Amino acid sequence: SADAAATFAAMCSSCHGVAGAGDGIAASALPVKPANFSDAAFWTGRTDEAVAKAIKEGGPSVGKSPMMAPYGGALDDAAIAEMVTYLKTLKK
Repeated sequence: SADAAATFAAMCSSCHGVAGAGDGIAASALPVKPANFSDAAFWTGRTDEAVAKAIKEGGPSVGKSPMMAPYGGALDDAAIAEMVTYLKTLKK
């Protein structure tokens, strides 16, 4: 949705990149590179629930980088579900 795209631009793109390729302006400073949502391999075997959990509870909740902060305080479950749907549109 347009809301999810705007939220991504505001909250996620500095690390994940404008197009979700994991190449945001802050990414080079991170010890673990952010997820590349445009890479089909990222989505292979990964459930919507796992992606939603990472957004809501942070990277460590799904065994990923502790640099991925939890956004459950800023985004409700409906907004997180919309974000997962939006992220899937970035897949090449």
